[in-house]
Order: sequence, then structure tokens, then C-alpha cells
Amino acid sequence: MVDAITTQVVRNRVSSLMQEMHYHFYRSGYSTIIRESRDFSCVILDCRGGLIVAPPMFFHAPVYRHLVGRILQRYGDDLHDGDMFVCNHPYEGGLPHVSDMAFVAPIRSGDTLVGFAGSIAHKADVGGTMPGSTSANATEIFQEGLLLPPVKISSRGAYSVDLERLILANSRQPELVRGDMQAQMAATRMGADRIRKICEQFGVAAVMDSFAALLEGAAEELRAAIVALPNGEAAAEGFMDNDGVELERPVRFAVTVRVKDGDIEFDFSNSDRQARGPVNLRPSMVEACVFYSLIGALDPKLNFNDGMRDVVRFKYAPDTVTNASPPAPVSSYQAANLKLTDVILQALAPFRPQRAVANGGSSGAMLISWTHGGRPGQPSLQYEILGSAYGGGNGNDGCSAVATHTSNLHITPIEILETEFPCRIVEFDLVKDSCGAGEYRGGLAFRRIYELLEDATVVRRYDRAKFPPNGVAGGKPGSRSRFVIHLGDAGERETPASGRYDLRAGERFLLQSAGGGGYGDPRRRDRAALARDIAEGYVSAQAAAREYGEE
Repeated sequence: MVDAITTQVVRNRVSSLMQEMHYHFYRSGYSTIIRESRDFSCVILDCRGGLIVAPPMFFHAPVYRHLVGRILQRYGDDLHDGDMFVCNHPYEGGLPHVSDMAFVAPIRSGDTLVGFAGSIAHKADVGGTMPGSTSANATEIFQEGLLLPPVKISSRGAYSVDLERLILANSRQPELVRGDMQAQMAATRMGADRIRKICEQFGVAAVMDSFAALLEGAAEELRAAIVALPNGEAAAEGFMDNDGVELERPVRFAVTVRVKDGDIEFDFSNSDRQARGPVNLRPSMVEACVFYSLIGALDPKLNFNDGMRDVVRFKYAPDTVTNASPPAPVSSYQAANLKLTDVILQALAPFRPQRAVANGGSSGAMLISWTHGGRPGQPSLQYEILGSAYGGGNGNDGCSAVATHTSNLHITPIEILETEFPCRIVEFDLVKDSCGAGEYRGGLAFRRIYELLEDATVVRRYDRAKFPPNGVAGGKPGSRSRFVIHLGDAGERETPASGRYDLRAGERFLLQSAGGGGYGDPRRRDRAALARDIAEGYVSAQAAAREYGEE
């Protein structure tokens, strides 16, 4: 048995190591996806793939157990120092979508398998029918890019240049992908090397016992929090605008939460059939939404790790949008994740009403493929991840212009975009009156207006143009999202939230996120807070009179 002090020291060493891996990776990344958006995670796992400390990119957290489980199933004891596995397969490895590439290295100390170092990061392009690989209207996963089941890219330190050549031969951006791959593998090797040194310092048995104690401790803490919940059952549902293919058909996400005597089950059986378009989810993503929502509803001080898996039951129906089967496409998974998170939070609200929160504005991505190659010496592919706003909660207004819920990503600065790509950002601003009214209002949407300096294909993947973020407890919904092309021209038109558009140099388009829903009766809003909203330009005097009864 290991003592509590050693356990916490080991935990802190692992947490610090993950931060170091994260820092070195984003400082070494080639693409804006890595060095600006920071769309990646770096982790340390136990010998069964159990996550010890959650990364900032929370929705990656449950993926590693699925991936390492498949590696152990396929390779068994054929795991050695110097090995490195690569995988981007949503069905074989549980990855979010094909563009997310994972690298995993086993960590051995002597003859003992101590654990694994791992990382997952979005790649600029891995093939498929669309530049950037993340199609808004793919109908099968093969259209989304090259598929890699878990395979060794390095064996006992011998790197497979041939496998790297195969990956790069399927990419429209081979230099970006190669640079990000090398940086990612270096960060993963760093994690493995540092854990070996920790084993030398504390002893292998102490490190492995500490991992086990941390996993069990997280399970016990979650059990104690669930025991405090009242018995009962609650259900919720929500809709995405469409799946990107069947544009007139909303996609329904549904969950029933059952609590009985300290046991909790999340039942997703009533969600829609799997979609034709790329909004389908694998169970690893559903688990991320559940644990994020559960921790938020119960106690934000709970520390997630894979020990919590033993405490929560999941129920799925086959071939549904929350448990898709191949070859269903999945590239727009994040918008689906965030809709599902809102639905889960709604279902949990009756059990913990003091932690209820209105719907957020979701998140989305935009890709611009520059027809004539972009700026000299720069990539021809511009990829941005864009947030929105949080919904209001009991005691708090929603935050504005941020990534919501599970991702913790960064919005690429205007200076980077205009320096590296042939575009001009004409406007970047918060949208007045876009916040859902409430005793605690939602966050504000933001908008950007882009002017293209070269011909380009623009791919937008988002949601909430039809169904705005709901308010709760009497709060009003936030504003809908908007995407307007040919802005200011005779052909100006508003489009669905997701789609592909061929635009010419000199044309403009407007991208506007959704606003967060409001919490509570707007008439109960503090008058000083409302006056401040009006003074800062968040709420107009007309909206204040209409929504809040302010004269």
C-alpha cells in the first residue's frame, strides 16, 4: 500500500508533466490549429489505459481508454520501450473524428508495463473529399479522410518512414501535417521518459499503487456525490438544425437520467437513428458529455479520471446518433457534443436545481481553402475553431465570445489570420441584444465579417440557426446563429449553419455565433446589473423595456 502523501505527490507530478507536454507541443506546432487554437491534449495513463488526470481538452479524456483497450487487445504483450502507436479511427480507436490523430507510447520500467503516454491532435488535412477533411455534408466516413487503425509507427525505437510517407501522401498539407506529427510524437516521448524517471525516484510499485489509489479515490468521491441525489427519473431532448445532408430534418438527441439509491444511469436509447450526415457520435464522445455535465451539476471540485467509469451506467440503442455504426460519418461531432451536453444538463437540473444552467451557443469550425495557394510561404488552408457564449446560470451571467463546455479552445487572433492568409477581418464585435434575457442573462454572441483577397472555398460547420439556445427557469432563449455570404452585394443571402460555398476575391461574408440562453425570470434581474448592460452596449434600451420591463 502507498501512503496518501506519496499518492498526491505522484498526482501533482503527473499533472505538471502534462502541462509541460502541452506547452512544448503548442510551442512546436506548425499549424494554427495547434499553436493558436490548441486543439489537442497530452495525457498520462495507467497500464490499462486509465486516465490519471484530465487534460484541458476535456472531451478527449474518455477516448484514451477506448484506444489503449484496442491496442492491448490487438498487440497484447508486444509492447516495448521505443514503441509508438498512431491511430485516427473513430470506430477502431474511439477517436472523435478522422482529423484527430492519436499517438500512444507504452512506458516500461524494467519488465513492468507501468502505463502509457498519449496525445491527440487535430491535423490540417488527412485526405477525403474536402480540403481540411472536415466535410459538413459527408455521407460516409471514407469521405472524411485516410483511416488508420492502431498501428505501430515506431517499433523499439525504429521509426517507420514508410508509414509516415503513406500518411503524408494522403494529405493536401503534408508539411503542416508532418511538422505537427513530429511535435506531437516528441511531446508523447517526453511524457514516457519523465514517467520512467518518476519510477526511478519513487519505485515502480509506488507509482503504480498511486495510480490505482487515484482512480479509486475519484470513484469514491463520485459515489458519495451521487448518493446525495434524490431518487428519481428525468428526461430531456434537444435538436440540431440538421445533419448537413437532410437539411429539412432536425436531429434529435435525447437522454433519460435514472437515480436510485446511489446508482445513476444515462439512457440514450431514444435519440434519433444515426444520421446520414456527419453529426454522429461514438460512445467515447457521449461519455465525455456525461462526465463533464455530471461533474458540473454535482460539484466542480470533483477531479475526473477513469476511476469514475465504474460508477456510471450507460445505455444505448444501436445505429443511433449517440451510438453510430460504420460507415456513418462523424466529422461534425463537436456541434453534436455540445447539443448533447445541453440536453444532459437539462435532464440533471431537477436533481440539482441550484446548479442548473441555460443552453450555450455551441461551437463550430470554419475552413477556407485558398484556390490560388494563399500567401507566399504560408499554408493554402485556413482552419479556425470558433466559440460562442455560455448560458446564464443560478447566480451567474453567461460568458461571451468563448469556447463553451467541453473544449477550452482558443479563437485565432485577427493579427495571425491577416498575416498568414489572404483575408481581411472587417469587423469583430459582440452582438447587442443577442443574450437570452433572464434574472441572469446569457452571454453575447460575436460576429466576424471577412473580406476575401483571393478566390476560395469556404466550409462552415455549425448549428443553432433554426433552434436557438434555450433558457431555463423562465429565462429567454439566446439569439440564433447566422452565416451570410455575398455580404453587401446583390446576391446577399443567409445560408444554413453548415455548408460549402465557392466565393470570389473581393466578396465578403458574415459569421455570427449564437447567444447564450437566460436563467430565471427577466423581471427579477438586478436593476443595477441591467443598467450596466445598457451602458456597456450589451442590451439596448428597447430590449430592456421589452424583455425586462424596464421603463
